[in-house]
Amino acid sequence: MRFVNVCLSALLVVVLAVPARAFETSARAAFVMDVATGTVLLNKNGDTPLPPASMSKLMTLYVAFDAIREGRLSLDERLPVSRHAMSYGGSTMFLDTTDRVRVEDLLRGIVVLSGNDACAVIAEALSPDGTEAGFARHMTQRAQALGMTNSVFKNSNGWPAEGHVMSMRDLALLSRHIIEDFPEFYQMFAEREFSFDGRAPANIHNRNPLLGLGIGADGLKTGHTQAAGYGLVGSAVQDGQRIIFAISGLDSAAQRARESEAIVNWAFRQFTRKTVLREGEVVARAPVWMGEAGEVGLAPAQDIETLLPVLDSKRLAAEVVYTGPIRAPVAKGNPLAELVLTPEGLPETRVQLVATEAVAQGGFVTRLRMVAGQLLGRLREVPEGAS
Repeated sequence: MRFVNVCLSALLVVVLAVPARAFETSARAAFVMDVATGTVLLNKNGDTPLPPASMSKLMTLYVAFDAIREGRLSLDERLPVSRHAMSYGGSTMFLDTTDRVRVEDLLRGIVVLSGNDACAVIAEALSPDGTEAGFARHMTQRAQALGMTNSVFKNSNGWPAEGHVMSMRDLALLSRHIIEDFPEFYQMFAEREFSFDGRAPANIHNRNPLLGLGIGADGLKTGHTQAAGYGLVGSAVQDGQRIIFAISGLDSAAQRARESEAIVNWAFRQFTRKTVLREGEVVARAPVWMGEAGEVGLAPAQDIETLLPVLDSKRLAAEVVYTGPIRAPVAKGNPLAELVLTPEGLPETRVQLVATEAVAQGGFVTRLRMVAGQLLGRLREVPEGAS
C-alpha cells in the first residue's frame, strides 16, 4: 500500500482554538447524524436493540408509502377495520368495525395521532397472510434489506411485545430513507394537528415537541411505553443542512422535549459543512508502472464536502490510500485511490479519487528503461563485499 499525506488545513476556516465536545445526554441511547455527509455526530448505545415504542410505526409508514408508489395501495382507497385493529388501546383514532377509512386518513392518523388501530388496519391490508403478525415479519425482512440489522418487529405499532426491538441507528437510517425516498409524503410529519371525524378532540395534536419552535424541525415520531421510556426520532434543517437524531429511555415528556431541542441546537451550532476539495482538483500524483508517463494525477470526481467542528483549530488530517504502483494503461476517470479525511473528534470519511488524465502503456523503450531502473536499484542494495 502507498500512503500520501495531504495537508488541507489551508482550506478550513478557524474560529476559536476550542475543540468540539461530545454532547452529554441523559437518554439511555442516542444517535445523531448529518444527512448530507452521513457523519455520525453522537453515538451513545446507538447499536443496542431496545423497545422502540411508537417510533417503530415509522417502519409501517415506510412500507405503506412504498405500496402506494408501487400502486398496490391508493390514498383514496377505503380499508375495513377488523376487531383486532379495534381492540388496541393507548393512542388511537377510535376506529370501530363499522368504519371503512381512507388510506390517507389512516396515514395521518399514524403520523400525527400515533394511532395504534390505524397501524393495524394498514398492516392487515398489506400483510402477506392478512394478519398483523405476518406484516410484522414482512417489516423485519424489509428492515434487514435497508441495512437495519438491529430491528425485529412483532407488531405494526410498537405495542409492548417480547423481542420487538430497534436500535437508535436503525431509526435514524429509516428516517433518512423516508425523507429521501418519499419526499411527497414527508410533509405529513410537520403537521401539528389532525382531526378525524370529530371523534377524539383530546387526541388531535402531534406529540412532537419540536414542531413550531422555529428551529427547523419537521418530523418525525415520538414514542413512549413503560419499558422504553420516552423517546423521539426527529429531524431538522437549517440553512440547507439537515440532521436526524433518535433518543430513547428518558424519564418524562418534558425531559424528552428539553433533550431534543438541546440536541438540535448543539448539532447546528457546533458543526458546519465545508467544501474542502473541488471536482477535478489534484490531491496527489501516483507513480505509474510501464506507462508513457511516470505518474498520474488523483482528484475527486465531484466536490467533496465534510462536516467539521466549528470551534476546532486543528488540521483536517487527510491521506491518499492506494495500491501501487499503478499499472498502465490508465483511462481518465478510472477510480484509483481513496482520500481518507479525519476531522478532529469525528469519524473518518472516505472519498473515491479518479485519474485526471489517461496514461497509455509505454512501448519497448519505456519497458527497457523501467527494467533497467529496477536492476540498478537492486545493485545499489547489494552490500559491499557480497558476491
